Amino acid sequence: MAPLKSWLQVDPKSHFSLHNIPFGIISTLDTPEPHPAVAIGEYALDLHVFSQQNGFSALSIIQPHQKVFSEPTLNAFAALGRPIHRVVREYLQSLFLDNGPFPDVLEKNEQLRKATLLPLKNCKMHLPMFISDYTDFYAGLNHAYNVGVLFRGPQNALQPNYKHLPVGYHGRASSVVVSGTSIRRPNGQILSNPAAEKKEPVFSECKKLDIELELGCFVCKPSKMGEPIRIEDAPKHLFGVVLLNDWSARDIQAWEYVPLGPFNAKNFGTTISAWVVLIDALEPFATVGIANDTELLPYLDEKDRKSNYAIDLSVSLTTSSSKTTNIGDLLGSGTISGESKTEKGCLLEQTDNGKIEITLEGGEKRTFLEDGDTVTLTGVCGSENGALVGFGDCVGRIEPAVQLNL
Repeated sequence: MAPLKSWLQVDPKSHFSLHNIPFGIISTLDTPEPHPAVAIGEYALDLHVFSQQNGFSALSIIQPHQKVFSEPTLNAFAALGRPIHRVVREYLQSLFLDNGPFPDVLEKNEQLRKATLLPLKNCKMHLPMFISDYTDFYAGLNHAYNVGVLFRGPQNALQPNYKHLPVGYHGRASSVVVSGTSIRRPNGQILSNPAAEKKEPVFSECKKLDIELELGCFVCKPSKMGEPIRIEDAPKHLFGVVLLNDWSARDIQAWEYVPLGPFNAKNFGTTISAWVVLIDALEPFATVGIANDTELLPYLDEKDRKSNYAIDLSVSLTTSSSKTTNIGDLLGSGTISGESKTEKGCLLEQTDNGKIEITLEGGEKRTFLEDGDTVTLTGVCGSENGALVGFGDCVGRIEPAVQLNL
């Protein structure tokens, strides 16, 4: 994909190239109330100020809806639907194009540029959407198989339903936080001796704190209760994608998940990246996923639609001594865990549930996360400098568990 040339100086290696234009929620010293913006290079274009100062003068279709850019979340903008998202993104792209169609709107308008183009380092990021519900799926085949082998052996690694339907559960929407928010190590019941014949739990801080390298997708178009969405119409309901770290307390989870699934082990914190990459920005990177050797029922059959995206994902761990180690790369189509050891998207897989230590930079070792560890997820589409489409960082630091005097 040939890079688009902009009059604005953008680092060719920036994940926020002109091909991207992700949406987020910022606040600044001058405008402390959270409000929408888009990212371009090292800048944020403040859409609240931009709309207030007639920046959308050349896009008539959005003018009746400009109040969405003064909202504290992207929900109102998302609710306008995919066609509006597309034309707004394309219009904003055109404003930054070298020799673009609307130079007078921003390129030659020094007053508007100074008011709206803000260094990202001066912006505080907020959750991009108000999240009313959160469903966590088990969509990564390699991850599901690797974890299944750990607990049930290779012959029974995947449950009988796995290749027939989307496996998922409802998470806790109120504990989804934006990148940069610290995560408190949880307390809960664990088995001090899982091999004992009589299972006796103890109350303890989590000793097997883990990450999960995931992608999150925001819905923009609601569905009516009792009225299913046809599989071919599903893309119309999708707004955009973020990186997602679904922090997991493996020892608490092992005791509590039977029979209804995860509870406290998964609801203490979920971190997402701050910028929402629109589905349209990802479309050039659409690809096929891992082949399913099971025939799906017709209502789930996507036919030949390319519903996966080629996203290069990585995980790094920085210890309290400031040593950083890359602990997982994935080069593929968003499958989250690959087949090789270095492509496993959680510590549970990489360490064989704590049996194998990972050696970090500086000689420190880990089986699971320790207090003071900082985990950073990154993801980017494409390899052509000047045409990268990335998500920004998804960062969380582990804080010690609350000490309860019981």
